[in-house]
Amino acid sequence: MPPAPSDCLLVTGATGLVGSHVVERALRDHWRVRAMVRSPHGAEFLRARGAELVEGDLGRPDSLTAAVAGATVIVHCAAKVGDWGPLEAYRQVNVRGLEALLAAAAQSGTLRRLIHISSLGVYPARHHYGTDEAEPTSETGIDGYTRTKREAEELVLEHVARHGLPAVVLRPGFIYGPRDRTIVPQLIQRLRNGQFAYLGPPDTVMNNTYVGNLVDAIFLAIDAPQAVGRVYNITDGRLVSKREFIETIARAAGCPVPARVVPLPVARALAKLLEAVYRLLRRSEGPLLSNARIKFLGLNLDFCIDRARQELHYAPAIDFSEAMPQTVAWFRQERSADA
Repeated sequence: MPPAPSDCLLVTGATGLVGSHVVERALRDHWRVRAMVRSPHGAEFLRARGAELVEGDLGRPDSLTAAVAGATVIVHCAAKVGDWGPLEAYRQVNVRGLEALLAAAAQSGTLRRLIHISSLGVYPARHHYGTDEAEPTSETGIDGYTRTKREAEELVLEHVARHGLPAVVLRPGFIYGPRDRTIVPQLIQRLRNGQFAYLGPPDTVMNNTYVGNLVDAIFLAIDAPQAVGRVYNITDGRLVSKREFIETIARAAGCPVPARVVPLPVARALAKLLEAVYRLLRRSEGPLLSNARIKFLGLNLDFCIDRARQELHYAPAIDFSEAMPQTVAWFRQERSADA
C-alpha cells in the first residue's frame, strides 16, 4: 500500500545493516523518511539519498521527542548488539531505551504501526528442528543481548495488550548482506588466516536471513492489519548447512576452504574455561570461543516461518546462493576503497 502524504516513517538505528536498507527501501517506495542517528557524522549517505536526519539516542530519553514527532510508522532497528559485556549495559539500551521510545511515541499520538526487530536468539540455546512461535522463549538467555531482546519483546507485547500499541515483532536469524561490517568480515579474516574450524558436525543448519528478505517482511508487516500483536520468525526459507555457509564465503572471498572440525563437547568445555578466565580478568572483549559463538556455529538452528508465509504472505525472494556472494563482493569492494 503506498504511503499517504501525511505519513512519516522513522527508522531507529538507521546507519546499521538493517536500518540503512529499510531507509533505502522506504525512499524507493516514496515514503517521507526520518533517520534517527546518534550523530550525523557517518550518516550523510542517508541524507544524500533523501532521508531527513534527526539526532536521537536511546540512552537519552529527552532526545527522542523530536525524533518521533509526527511519525506514523516506526521501524525499530536500534539495539546494543554483541555477545559479551555487562547485562545492565544491554538493558539500558535494549529495554529502557525502548521504553522511552514507546513513551515518546504515545505522547506524539500519530503512530499507526511499530515494527520491532527482535531476534531468533530469544529461543533457548539448543538444537532446533522446525521451531515455531509457540515455543517459549528463554528467560535466562546466554548473554546480555539475547536476554534483553527477550525483555524488549515482552515490553512491546505488554504495551500492545495494555495500551493498544499497534506493534508487530519480527524475529530474524543471522542477518547478513551488504553493509555487514562485523560477522562476515570476521569470518573472512579467520578463513584467510587459516583459523576457522567447524564446531560440531558441519551439516547442521544456519538460521540465515538476508537483509533484503528481512526488509520485505518489514514492509509486509507495516501493511498487514492482522499482524498487530503478532510475533513472526523470519529466515531465508531455505536454510543452509554450516558447510555450505562457510564454503560459499570462502570461495567468494578467495580463501582456502576449511576442513577442521572441533567436536561439540570439546568446544563447549573450552568455551566454559575461556569465559571463566575472561570474566576473572574483567576483559572487555569476549573470547574467540564462547557459548554464544557455539550457538551461532555449532547448533542446528532450523526455525519455521509458516506463520509469516501465511499471515504476511512473506516469500523470501533472494536465495543464499545469490545473496552471500553479493555480501562478500560488497565487503571486498569496501576494503579496496579503504586501502
